[in-house]
Amino acid sequence: MTILLIAIILASILSLYFVMVTPKLFNKADFEKLNGYYYAHRGLFDNGGNAPENSLNAFKRAVEYGYGIELDVQLSRDSQLVIFHDWDLKRVCGAEKKLEHLTLNRLKQYTLFQSDQKIPTLQEALKAIDGKVPVIIELKTRNLTDELCVTVSKLLDQYNGTYCIESFNPCCLKWYRNNKPHVIRGQLSGREVFKKDEGYRFLNCILKNMLFNFMTKPDFIAYDKKGKKALSFRICSKFYGAKTFGWTIRNNDELDDNKIDFDYIIFDSFKPNMIK
Repeated sequence: MTILLIAIILASILSLYFVMVTPKLFNKADFEKLNGYYYAHRGLFDNGGNAPENSLNAFKRAVEYGYGIELDVQLSRDSQLVIFHDWDLKRVCGAEKKLEHLTLNRLKQYTLFQSDQKIPTLQEALKAIDGKVPVIIELKTRNLTDELCVTVSKLLDQYNGTYCIESFNPCCLKWYRNNKPHVIRGQLSGREVFKKDEGYRFLNCILKNMLFNFMTKPDFIAYDKKGKKALSFRICSKFYGAKTFGWTIRNNDELDDNKIDFDYIIFDSFKPNMIK
């Protein structure tokens, strides 16, 4: 009787796990316009030159070479949509400042990696890309409010190019599921969502295993290439058949090694050959 009870409990836990990681299964999104591209991580950038990451020049270079683009969007203090990856300006601009504490005017006073490039807005980036290649827009927020999603959505409603959204934050995907279900949305994840020094061990476990998928129903999974053997990723991709993006691929050998595991590739630090 005890063995039977244990078996029932284990089966229940396993069933619940499969339910929780379930991505979107019905009325699946049409990825046709996203096909045929490798995606340049933060644009086709060179942090030692005049086309640093997430700069207008990096986006223009990606368009010139025919690559899709992945970029990061977050809100400034005055609720402007700016393209920037880090939460602070130290690495990129050499300033001990938090991005969320600065207005757009203040942010425009800094340059990226000592180039002449400024922190662009999402509107400026979309104007430079001009619908010529598809764009993956990562929504970066640690808040539980809808402000970033609402502000981004209003701007994207006016954009005629191809795009999809992704985020580590399930709240963003939940908002898009409820308010813009036609927009292709993806759950970002990997071996380590939060750095060890940030804490959040329990939340990190939940997010890296994508246990909010049952609420957000992502159309695709964007996963760290180093964690591609993770059980939750393999269930989503192999068992449920979700589309997958692999990040970040940094040379041709890695590209060859990961083509079989991911439907789409996000790359940086080299120029892959065009997809035939």
